[in-house]
Amino acid sequence: MNLSLTGKTAVICGGSQGLGLASAREIALLGANCILLSRSDAALKAAVTSLDTSKGQQHDYHTADFNHHEKVQAVIRAITDKTIVHILVNNTGGPSGGPILAAEGAAFMQAFQMHVVCNQIMAQAVIPGMKAEGFGRIIQIISTSVKAPIRNLGVSNTIRAAVANWAKTLAGEMAPFGITVNNVLPGSMSTDRLRSLFRTNAESRGVSEETVAEEWRLEIPMKRFGDPAEFGAAVAFLASPAAAYITGINLPVDGGKTPSL
Repeated sequence: MNLSLTGKTAVICGGSQGLGLASAREIALLGANCILLSRSDAALKAAVTSLDTSKGQQHDYHTADFNHHEKVQAVIRAITDKTIVHILVNNTGGPSGGPILAAEGAAFMQAFQMHVVCNQIMAQAVIPGMKAEGFGRIIQIISTSVKAPIRNLGVSNTIRAAVANWAKTLAGEMAPFGITVNNVLPGSMSTDRLRSLFRTNAESRGVSEETVAEEWRLEIPMKRFGDPAEFGAAVAFLASPAAAYITGINLPVDGGKTPSL
């Protein structure tokens, strides 16, 4: 099985922490040069130093705020002017929790800009180089909500589904060029995002965060929360040459929790 990414360059959005960083670490272990994007310069510096360099990789980072798509466009254009990007991992922090009826219209607009519009900008910038190389991997980190909506995540459920359909459409268009487009759907992974959801849920119900965490854990067939490295391994596999004939899929990494096929 060919898992080598030596000589390839990957751009990982939201790469300073959580599932973005976990994915970057696994991609780097396969030999790729990684360029991390995030808002925090300090967090990015620390994240880059945690990536494997045993195969001679050279890693870098750029600050980018996905609330401002014009700045995102400038950053990715600066990167593609200097190097061909073979792997793109689109990953942006999820919208705040809450029932859908309580959400303001502006929350949907902001989330659409951050997730769908910025994904489009990133893809448009990297695809010409991927076509020239005859190799490309575009991977979205989204949510199992695209298969089964999650309670109290009204805006997120809506926008994640839009991203999934955007990716499926792009997968069909890019397949003839050796470019795959896939989504990886995290379940309850041990990240700051999960702890934030516990806190929001607990506050809305007037219970403890520990109570919410235990309820969620018991809903998972494996009876544990996922390790971010386990999620990153799935992303890295889809980025590898071994996954060349896999495109247009939604891959849950959730310990078996998602009820649909």
